[in-house]
Amino acid sequence: MLSILRIVAALLFVEHGTSKLLGFPVDPMAHHSALASLAGLSGILELVGGTLLVVGLFTRVVAFILSGEMAVAYFMAHFPHGFFPLLNKGELAALYCFVFLYFAVAGAGAWSLDALIARRDPQA
Repeated sequence: MLSILRIVAALLFVEHGTSKLLGFPVDPMAHHSALASLAGLSGILELVGGTLLVVGLFTRVVAFILSGEMAVAYFMAHFPHGFFPLLNKGELAALYCFVFLYFAVAGAGAWSLDALIARRDPQA
């Protein structure tokens, strides 16, 4: 179930990156972001980091970075609009933050490139 949660969460997360960087799927609340902007950086993290999580490569490090990104997103974009995540529209950022923090601690699970590499290299 760990692997399934990782794959599904990462696929949903990648969608945020493709929306910001590629304009697909079209999100009426977002706009296509320049790479040199804060939204562009988050789009890169979401697309590249999400893709690495989908395949389960460097999961602990990538998940820790993405957890931090979501914490920053929550406190920069949502928290100023109110304390409660439901009211400030930050529940998704908070949930991603803690799900990714879980992956940083638990790892990728059995269905991952990390697990495949660990099976092939007993020193890893």
